[in-house]
Amino acid sequence: MLEPHVRGRIRLLVRRICALCPAWWWTMADCETEDALEHSFLAELPAEVISELRVGGERADYPAGTMVYQPGSEPRAALVVRGLLRVFLASLEDRQVTVRYARPGDVLGIAVLVGGPASVGVQAVEPSGLFRLSSRTLLAAARRDTRVSWSIAGELNRRLYDTLEQTAVNAFGSVRQRVAAHLLDLASAQQESAGLLAARVSQQELADAVGSVREVVARVLRELRVAGVIATAADRIVILDATRLYAESGGSAGL
Repeated sequence: MLEPHVRGRIRLLVRRICALCPAWWWTMADCETEDALEHSFLAELPAEVISELRVGGERADYPAGTMVYQPGSEPRAALVVRGLLRVFLASLEDRQVTVRYARPGDVLGIAVLVGGPASVGVQAVEPSGLFRLSSRTLLAAARRDTRVSWSIAGELNRRLYDTLEQTAVNAFGSVRQRVAAHLLDLASAQQESAGLLAARVSQQELADAVGSVREVVARVLRELRVAGVIATAADRIVILDATRLYAESGGSAGL
């Protein structure tokens, strides 16, 4: 397994090569994928396993709003290369609640590879890119090499803690806290180059994400707008005071 300083040197070398080589030279092992890989738990795996995953994987891009994974579908895993994806649970009444957000460097589907299909869906919140991993390659490596299985166990542990934190917000936080946390999360991921914090989300999408109804969410947004914390536009909600919005969310330590 590569030491952290060695991985850092490799990452720097890859970026230099990307800058020097023409775009057509990069196919599957493109710069975005390499950067995401180095920021994921997959970078902890033995070099030969990483090489196998590179060869056996494929890049896929999705427009915003695309359902990337349907509840109960055949288990598969993917590395998030770019964009923002939402993992959610859906009720029989078709209401939804967000379980987690996945950003570049996150790996989707490890839990279902180990435990089988689950009633969760994955949606691209922004235009997103994934590097689909070969489930057969990853599971075979885990069976023959304890280093791989231990890395997978560590990733599952991190996902468990993330889920517990999100559950705390969903279960104990008020709708106002959940809306504030969700807005700040989305706006941070969608932050523009000029530094403006804005979440491109409708009231109904926000209600689905926090497990409430549109009327209640509309009232919360109105209160936050009157307080000068946010401003609303036709296609986005602008964060005027991120510090106050974080305070409204309660923060993970306060729940």
